[in-house]
Amino acid sequence: MHARRVTEPASEWLTIPDLVDLLGTTPSKIHRLLEDKHLLAVRVDGVLRVPATFLRDGEPLHELRGTLMLLADSGYTDEEAMNWLLGEDDSLGTSPIEALRAGRKAEVRRVAQALAF
Repeated sequence: MHARRVTEPASEWLTIPDLVDLLGTTPSKIHRLLEDKHLLAVRVDGVLRVPATFLRDGEPLHELRGTLMLLADSGYTDEEAMNWLLGEDDSLGTSPIEALRAGRKAEVRRVAQALAF
């Protein structure tokens, strides 16, 4: 349906213990950030991991949450959302996560919304 394989994986993946150290919080708070769509994790070799690019200045990228919610509401699984965020998107000319990091939130969300239809 929406599935697309990521051709280039995230350069660095963080585990829950990595995030606990990096964000100075507890595992339960990290799981809450995942449940509330502030972050997205997928299992890599059986371990939940988050791309480091989803963080900025020691916290989750603010622009990510609304995009994750839009993708979930559009029926994307976590794996599909991760593949889309990390994969190259022709209409954006880069990966959606890099476009979000560059301040192109509205454009990324328009593209995500168009994919849902």
